[in-house]
Amino acid sequence: MTPKKLHPEGNKTSEVVRRSVNYVPDIWGDRFVASSPDDLKPDAQAQQRANELKEEVRKMLRNVDDHLQELNLIDAVQRLGVAYHFEEEIAQALLLIYKSGRDYGDDLHAVALQFRLLRQEGYNVSPDVFMKFKDEEGKFKRTVAGNTRSLLSLYEAAHMGTHGENILDEAIAFTREHLNSALPCLNPPFSTLVELALELPLRKRVERLQSSYYISIYQEDKDRSDILLEFAKRDFNLLQLLHQEELREVSMWWKSWDFAEKLPFIRDRVVECYFWILGLYFEPQYSRARKMMTKIISLTSIMDDIYDVHGTLEELEPYTDAIQRWDRSVIDQFPDYIKLHFSALLDTVDKFEEELAQEGKSYRIPYLKQVFKEVPKGYLIEEQWSNSGHVPTLEEYMTNALISSGCPMLCVVSYVGMGDVATKEAFDWGVSIPKLIEAASVIGRLRDDVASNQLEQERVHVASIIQIYMNENGSTYEEACEKFKRMAADAWKDINKECLKPTPAPMPLLMRIVNLTRTMEVMYQHRDGYTNPTYETKELILSVLVNPIPVKL
Repeated sequence: MTPKKLHPEGNKTSEVVRRSVNYVPDIWGDRFVASSPDDLKPDAQAQQRANELKEEVRKMLRNVDDHLQELNLIDAVQRLGVAYHFEEEIAQALLLIYKSGRDYGDDLHAVALQFRLLRQEGYNVSPDVFMKFKDEEGKFKRTVAGNTRSLLSLYEAAHMGTHGENILDEAIAFTREHLNSALPCLNPPFSTLVELALELPLRKRVERLQSSYYISIYQEDKDRSDILLEFAKRDFNLLQLLHQEELREVSMWWKSWDFAEKLPFIRDRVVECYFWILGLYFEPQYSRARKMMTKIISLTSIMDDIYDVHGTLEELEPYTDAIQRWDRSVIDQFPDYIKLHFSALLDTVDKFEEELAQEGKSYRIPYLKQVFKEVPKGYLIEEQWSNSGHVPTLEEYMTNALISSGCPMLCVVSYVGMGDVATKEAFDWGVSIPKLIEAASVIGRLRDDVASNQLEQERVHVASIIQIYMNENGSTYEEACEKFKRMAADAWKDINKECLKPTPAPMPLLMRIVNLTRTMEVMYQHRDGYTNPTYETKELILSVLVNPIPVKL
């Protein structure tokens, strides 16, 4: 049946032809709302044991007396996802390492590991430390290729590179080639580690997923610490309970608005939205920020589908204007589907404001509104292009696409529910779309566009970035994809540079942006894993939000 458009005066109807897309329905049902809050409370004994183990690990970090052992321990703690408990100890240790300028001679593993850990911490150490591993012709020595552990360490370190650090670019090409060659001869658990790295290096991995993988790899390591392993498992499971409780709360909010029933044209993806935001911050202190952020990204997803699929230009132009004015008084002028979305948006942000006002942080809400308003403006431009058959230039497309990607908005909104580190100055920095946020947006846009290209061209849609580039440059599809791969690699170098001291904002704020970029790398790695979550995304969600890790004592 063709939908009817209700006119403002309410007594006339006219036929409206709407686009449609057969999105995959929600795959989770009531799984995350069925539990009672009591079921999600941690066992007191398990919590007590975790606390005891945490203190044991703290002692290990404080008392390690071998330099290389210290680096390996910090690396393991970080990979296992428990470094947030020991930020002070790790920061202190890395500061001393940086000041001491330790030289590990020809031990490439140690040199590379130290380089990566220090770069991650923001120290601008020189990549010249790798010059000694090159021969007289300026190529990496053949002997280097014989040690796969060192190769892997160099590979991971090289992904911390910035512009002009050619030796790190060469290191990526060299190590990738030799790791791929060595892979068939390697045994688990090391072979698994190499496979994962070649798929996505640590710098681009979502921390919570990395922890779930690494726990099982570390368990098979003959040099493991059983205390650290047990703590990592218990901590993972305790956090999973917290995340399940948050997801239950957000899912109940989603159901209270009855979005899936009343807006059948949307992607019903509240679970995937929460999973996405879990990639930005998994630590317990960010619980409120996660819930707020999930609601905003869910409302943005609905808005994307309104503009991209269901709405007509005649409806979307006044709606964009209403959002710009944040004007509740005009709600009744709109069709029911817009009324529902606008009411949910206004009510949800009002509740955020009430909560933040109690802490004297309501100054954050105008920033939220400011960045949110930009997104529908970007969507509307794309809809106007599509409607008129206009094919934008690549420059024209990218200028608008960085805003319509939602990345600048999500970066700033990620601060709204955070603690005192998110100051007014931090918001001023964020809304200016600094280099770091611009680079994250480029990666997000490219990853999304390349992964979504086929689906979007099956319906009326603005020309994709791939088509635009191919038309402008007379290139093939493969050449276009290769070009965007290089653009994304350059943007990662911008991100790495912006995270070196002196940083433009405190590191906890920068890491939200790094982590958002990581989630986009993972979500669009094989396909558009948000629009169709039935493949990789489903498995990833099961691994971090459903399946606890067995703790064998």
